[in-house]
Amino acid sequence: MESVGDLMAAILVLFMLAMGVFVAVTVSAAAQAAAGPRPGGRGPRGPFSRLAGPEGDREVPAGMDPALAELRMRYARGEIGREEFLQRKIDLE
Repeated sequence: MESVGDLMAAILVLFMLAMGVFVAVTVSAAAQAAAGPRPGGRGPRGPFSRLAGPEGDREVPAGMDPALAELRMRYARGEIGREEFLQRKIDLE
């Protein structure tokens, strides 16, 4: 049977390995975010475009109509009700 010291050493090694992976992933994500958008219009998290609004700029998935995205945001914030949302959605599509 292994001694308590060997078991503690194994746990310490596993912990240090997990911390190394965590640091590597964090540094990689920070480097990608600092690099800005990738060539071809793809950002670090995928194809998004910017939508300007009174609350500031925000990302909209590529291929999504900016007007429909704004409508969804207004509904999500509670600025318009369900009936108005559905009617305007039909009008936009």
